[in-house]
Amino acid sequence: MHETPPPTPPGPSTPAAGPPAAAPPPSAAQAEPLAHGLKQRHLTMLGLGGVIGAGLFVGSGAGIAVAGPAIVVSYLIAGALAMLVMLVMRMLGEMSAAMPASGSFSVHAERALGRWAGFSVGWLYWFLLVVVLAVEATAAAQIAHGWVPAVEPWAWVLLFMVVFTVANLTAVKNFGEFEFWFASLKVGAIVVFLVLGGLAVFGLLPDTDPVGMTNLTGRGGFLPNGWSGVVSGVLTVVFAFGGLEVVTIAAAETDDPARAVGRAVRSAVVRILFFYVGSMLVIVTVLPWTAQQAGLSPYVKVLDAIGVPSAGQIMNIVVFVALLSALNANLYGSSRMVFSLAERGEAPRGLLKVSGGGAGGPSGQAGGVPRRAVLASVAFGFVSVLLNLLWPDTVFLYMLNSVGAVLLFVWALIAASQLRLRARLEREAPEALSLRMGCFPYLTWLTLAGLLGVLVLMLTDGAARPQVLWSAGATALVLLVAAGREWRARRAGAEGSGGT
Repeated sequence: MHETPPPTPPGPSTPAAGPPAAAPPPSAAQAEPLAHGLKQRHLTMLGLGGVIGAGLFVGSGAGIAVAGPAIVVSYLIAGALAMLVMLVMRMLGEMSAAMPASGSFSVHAERALGRWAGFSVGWLYWFLLVVVLAVEATAAAQIAHGWVPAVEPWAWVLLFMVVFTVANLTAVKNFGEFEFWFASLKVGAIVVFLVLGGLAVFGLLPDTDPVGMTNLTGRGGFLPNGWSGVVSGVLTVVFAFGGLEVVTIAAAETDDPARAVGRAVRSAVVRILFFYVGSMLVIVTVLPWTAQQAGLSPYVKVLDAIGVPSAGQIMNIVVFVALLSALNANLYGSSRMVFSLAERGEAPRGLLKVSGGGAGGPSGQAGGVPRRAVLASVAFGFVSVLLNLLWPDTVFLYMLNSVGAVLLFVWALIAASQLRLRARLEREAPEALSLRMGCFPYLTWLTLAGLLGVLVLMLTDGAARPQVLWSAGATALVLLVAAGREWRARRAGAEGSGGT
């Protein structure tokens, strides 16, 4: 693999005298010290599976409860907003193809905007992953406890964490294989659901009659709660479209990042929208929207209604796999992000130790794994799990709210980074742009405006507003730390210049 990232900006031990300058575009080969064990099929399914999770299988019931049949409109609007997110992923794919790095958008932000940006977005994204990890581990443990009541939930959490820690400490291909089969099951479950639901709508299943438009127009009409319900529905689903970021993080561990990330992002966009909007259309057509309840899977209710045996247990298995898949992906993404931060001097240097084999070894070799970074992320993940088990409604709730809107900040910095880097690459290294986003820079500015619109919607919604405020506080704290580091680096540089 030929990787040509630009030189890493100076770390704290070699501060520049002036403001940190963005690094030049790629000019010299510099390989990541990580193994290249991920294949195209791994990245493609990682892209699909990363967005299809428990939020779709269970959380979508909350959206239907507030929007009614118009949840389809909510998903279409969210889909339009998600297209903005997909544009963000396209920007990210463009930069990752030109400058692959294990830190992905954190590295790009540093190159484009300065060390403060790379530091801020990297640590915020790491914090987001290890906090959400606790939700996934706890929810999966509750499902497993229902199957085997003799084993306490905390023991299931411990088992899951140990299994996936071991998987992430070994060759990266193990992570890829876990995610490939997890995502395959999730995608297969949705395809089967769409087929069965479609047959039920037209009365083609045994003991079923054509449904017609009754459930779409009855019980208060298509907009039972007005457009305010549609807006609330948008906010319950828009963040479900996040998750593709890990594809670009993983791209640095493939043999051909430019081709791999481009194909993975392209293949995910249309399929994800089809799965989401198609599922919602089937659900609100087969059953009245009033039959749905927040916290209960609408998929289970539909499958029960059309006579699928043991529908609840089948979907429990699918949700269980979705949760474990997300847990695995979050462990992977958080470890690579903190490893990248350590590479750039923004995290303890002790996290840089990589297992034997390295990037030069065969793809299947158990080498090139940042084991200390994995263990550091797992350790904080355990802390999050304990907080979730002990104080779910106080301490952990505040932590969860503090990352509720962090993705907006991450996506906005990706767009801002692409504005700077694309222009520089076109001017200085156009050959590196093997994957280009069209209509530059207009689509980038449109994306930034759309993200601002989502933020405004969240501020006007009583349920979402606390997440914005807590997330803004967490972001401000990280930015304050980043500013303090910048000030110390400049002061040290000025003193060094004065001494010479």
